Amino acid sequence: MPRANRYYIPGCVWHITHRCHKQEFLLKFERDRKRWVYWLFEAKKRYGLCVLNYIVTSNHIHLLVVDTEENVIAKSLQLIAGRTAQEFNIRKKRKGAFWEDRYHATAVETDMHLAKCIVYIDLNMVRAGVVSHPSEYKNSGFNEIQNPPKRYGIINRKMLLEYFTAQDENEFLKQHRNWIGEELNQNTLERNQDWTEAIAIGKESFIANIQQKLASRALERSVVTSSGMTVLKEPDISYSTVFGTKKDDLSLENTYYWKKNI
Repeated sequence: MPRANRYYIPGCVWHITHRCHKQEFLLKFERDRKRWVYWLFEAKKRYGLCVLNYIVTSNHIHLLVVDTEENVIAKSLQLIAGRTAQEFNIRKKRKGAFWEDRYHATAVETDMHLAKCIVYIDLNMVRAGVVSHPSEYKNSGFNEIQNPPKRYGIINRKMLLEYFTAQDENEFLKQHRNWIGEELNQNTLERNQDWTEAIAIGKESFIANIQQKLASRALERSVVTSSGMTVLKEPDISYSTVFGTKKDDLSLENTYYWKKNI
C-alpha cells in the first residue's frame, strides 16, 4: 500500500488513532501505558502540543489535539510513539515493529461534533467491557478533565472552555458529565468506525470546506450523512508515518499545510 499524504490545517482539531503492530496487546501493562502518557506530557512541554483528550488501551491509543503550529503534531507523535516503542523493546529484549506503520487522523468540527468525539474517546474502555464508567479507568483524559492535577497536567483546559463557550469551568465539567451520562443511559456504545477511519466529521459546510482544500485529492473521497453527522470518507489509506525504535527523526515530507483556518 502506498504511503498516504498527511493533511494538516492550522487551527483544526484532529482525532488521532494509532494501533499496536498487528493489533497485539503490547500496552497491556499499566507501566507501559504510563510511559506513553509520560511522553505525551513531554510532547506538550517540548513542542507545545495542545491536547484536548486522550486514552491509552492495551493495543491502541486515541488522541484529540489541536494543530496549532506546523509540524507540532508530527514531531509530537514521533517522540511519543518512538520512545514508547524503544523503551518497551529494550526492557523486553524484543526486536521488530511496535506500532502499525500508519496512524490515522480525522478532522473534527469544533461544535457538538467535538463533544461527541470527546465522549467517544472517554467511553472506549466502557465499550470494551473493561469498566462501567470512564472514571474507573486511569490511563485517560477523563479524570484529568474532571479532577485536574496540581502539577503535570496534559489537557489544555483553557482551549476546551473556549470551544464550548462555557462561562466557567464548573459549567463545562457539568456538561461533560451530562454527555457521558446520556450516552450510558441510552446504551448506545457500539463502535463507530467513522471516528477512526474518516478524513473529516462535521456539518455539510465543514466537509465542503475540507473538500475544497483537498482539491484534486478529494476526487476519490465520498460524503455520507447520517444521524446528524456528515462524514468525508477516504479509500483504504490512512495518514501515516513509521514509528520504529530508533531515536532519529521521522520524515515530515508529503505533508500539506494550508494557511487558512476552517
